[in-house]
Amino acid sequence: MPQKILVIEDEPTLARLLSYNLTQEGYETKVVDHGSDGLQAALQHQFDLIVLDIMLPGMNGFEILSKLRQKGNKTPVIILTARNAEEEVVQGLKYGADDYITKPFGVAELLARVSAVLRRTTADDGLQDKPGSGEKVITAGDLYIYPEKYEVLLGGESIPLRPKEFEVLLYLVQRPGVVVTRDDLMNIVWGFDYIGGQRTVDVHVSSLRKKLEMNQQSVQIESIRGVGYKLVTSSGKKG
Repeated sequence: MPQKILVIEDEPTLARLLSYNLTQEGYETKVVDHGSDGLQAALQHQFDLIVLDIMLPGMNGFEILSKLRQKGNKTPVIILTARNAEEEVVQGLKYGADDYITKPFGVAELLARVSAVLRRTTADDGLQDKPGSGEKVITAGDLYIYPEKYEVLLGGESIPLRPKEFEVLLYLVQRPGVVVTRDDLMNIVWGFDYIGGQRTVDVHVSSLRKKLEMNQQSVQIESIRGVGYKLVTSSGKKG
């Protein structure tokens, strides 16, 4: 069955362009031109991907994305942003977007980003569906990571992480005290074919750091200026 993509875009020409090219590529597409209607469609139907414009009537893209994530909807989202709108990109990633496309964009870039996000999401789902019996646990200080369930416990408390935040943490925790470059994280977590820049890594690490350091100091992610990041524990070594 073809993968289903929801396009939430109110500009008619762009909406037709998106729908036509995605359909030609073999995807099944549904186009909605109003924010509230787009949110309703995303919640009521199953989609493999959502292409979401930021500026929409009724409800903007950030509101839609925020409400989707609050309701536990994990459908991957690619946001459409204006040229030189770095703040939109950062805000969208913080709300839970998986990638972004800057307007104007070419058909080749659109299809490449859609394909890359869907490919990564399929890999993530495969990991999460593994049975939990006899599962592996990785520890670092008070941090317990269950790769087969994408579950993280810190000091006995569950830490909710987005898939890419989890993968960043998993890569760092397997190298305690070792500096990991942004390029390494980009290639390992997002893949060599990922088109986005290192800003994506920084945003995810920043969000991950805040979640880990809330009310505790035993596990931290340190920034190494101009290089990357490393995970350290209060004991200075892997637990």
